[in-house]
Amino acid sequence: MKMLKEIIDIPLSVRSSSDSLTIKDSIVLPPDTNHHGTIFGGKLMAYIDDVATIAATRHARRPVVTASTDSVDFLHPVKKGDAVSLTAFVTWTHKTSMEVFVRVVTEDLLTGQRKVCATSFLTFVALGDDDRPTLVPAVVPETDEERLLFETAPERKEARKIRRQESKHFASYMGTEYAFHESKRHARREQKQTSGYELAWDAEW
Repeated sequence: MKMLKEIIDIPLSVRSSSDSLTIKDSIVLPPDTNHHGTIFGGKLMAYIDDVATIAATRHARRPVVTASTDSVDFLHPVKKGDAVSLTAFVTWTHKTSMEVFVRVVTEDLLTGQRKVCATSFLTFVALGDDDRPTLVPAVVPETDEERLLFETAPERKEARKIRRQESKHFASYMGTEYAFHESKRHARREQKQTSGYELAWDAEW
């Protein structure tokens, strides 16, 4: 048992995408659906974040936090009684961050018909023992699908960087109060000291 623990504790500098592969299957129950009889968008997004978190943690073997979620387009409705199957794996890494791709497939359990109902990319940051961003292993793509996602990841990273800058600008301008005309006054208030955990969102990922 001691030898097994020593093997597990050996740090790895490179891991394949398949090492982080995570699959989650769920059936859509009545409480999961809206008045149209289709799954709540928030419920499906919670599934996406859940399975992506597992994949990122498997790759880093460290605690992780969600840094961003790309837009989730609902391509096909997911109805009550359907099954949803989510597949997630790490596609690309950069210093302390990991990009995770999630594909959601809906299945009519009575007919067997399957459709891709949603896809999403999420970014996670790994945390060290001090709750600050820590380096993660590189990822090696093996299949054609993994290589395609790996090669196009830098473009998505740049798009996220621009979107993140816009989000920070709007957050600073609008402030925390409902009344927008007071946002500038509140934005001038002295900010609190940022904790290590919060630094994960400010890190250059």
